[in-house]
Amino acid sequence: MSKLLHVSASPRGPRSESLAIAGTFIETFGAANPAVPVETFDLWDGSLPAFGPDAAAAKMAVFAGQEPTGDGWARAVETFQRFDDADLYLFSVPMWNHGVPYILKQFIDVVSQPGLVFGFDPAAGYTGLLTGKRAAVIYTSAVYGPGLPPSFGADFQATYLTDWLRWAGVTDISEIHFRPNLVTADAAAARESAHADAREAAKRMIGG
Repeated sequence: MSKLLHVSASPRGPRSESLAIAGTFIETFGAANPAVPVETFDLWDGSLPAFGPDAAAAKMAVFAGQEPTGDGWARAVETFQRFDDADLYLFSVPMWNHGVPYILKQFIDVVSQPGLVFGFDPAAGYTGLLTGKRAAVIYTSAVYGPGLPPSFGADFQATYLTDWLRWAGVTDISEIHFRPNLVTADAAAARESAHADAREAAKRMIGG
């Protein structure tokens, strides 16, 4: 059976635009697919492990053809298994300093391990192993917006996460953007459009 995993990168709770749009997505998805379980991985709930010296050494052991050991590696594998247990993903991602929140980068560094998220061949390079999965990503930003001058920032948010998903083997990706430039513009129309896009993406998630 399919499962939808919501990976939440916002710590702002009910004040979060990305989480509000995710709520619309999940509500619509649930109505269309009542038999499909939906789980949330709140990256801020304290369960995400660090990836420090011991875990990094274990990762390098894998590259060297050796057996990885240690608690850091075991917790990374456990986190990956929680992620890999789903075949449908929803990411809610606010923009922080033109990029993604550091907690999401930590998640990516924890799960992106050889033999889990990717394979590697010295001649052919990387191969993504998360094939056959689908993802929807909600990107929000308050100041940056397409077409604005560089003084309003740059997009290292969508470019980074979408590229990571494709590198990992997830090529069926829907993007939902809420970029109203809250400093200078009325956000109501952009918000309504983003929620409408979330409903459409949720309906397409299975069988679309």
